[in-house]
Amino acid sequence: MTLRDVFASLSGHPGLLFILLAAIPTLAFLVNLWSGDTAEEIIKWKYAYATLVYLACIPGIFAVTLNIYLFLFERQSIWDMNLALQVLPILTMIGTLFLIRRKIPFNYIPGFGKLSSFLTIIAAVMGIMWFIDRTRIYAITYVPFTYIVVGFIALLLIIRFAWSRIF
Repeated sequence: MTLRDVFASLSGHPGLLFILLAAIPTLAFLVNLWSGDTAEEIIKWKYAYATLVYLACIPGIFAVTLNIYLFLFERQSIWDMNLALQVLPILTMIGTLFLIRRKIPFNYIPGFGKLSSFLTIIAAVMGIMWFIDRTRIYAITYVPFTYIVVGFIALLLIIRFAWSRIF
């Protein structure tokens, strides 16, 4: 089974996908209602919020990455965009994060910093890959491939260090 087969199967049943993705912000809304109003009551629900953040952000980040790949590398037209697979997870992520942010700051949610670091690394890798693809640097160089890989890893570490110093 390929990724294309998974996408075709999910596209064949958009109602099921919509129900699964709509359940996450609905659960966030319900947890907001049940968690109480004081800081002590809300902090007891931090692991439930962390679970909801991961349930929303993993498909959302994947959809953002997929969109970037399809539009920059595959040159997909916006008219061919699959709304169920390319837009709905992003809207679910935004809606869930908005609901959770209204109740609890993200720095109290366990693992949220790791998630934002992961997103930064993905964005850096996609940016570097796009730059290399556009400049065709890999086709005109006589540098050994191991040097390119070491340079790529060093560039990622520099980006990660710079990002942590900025924020």
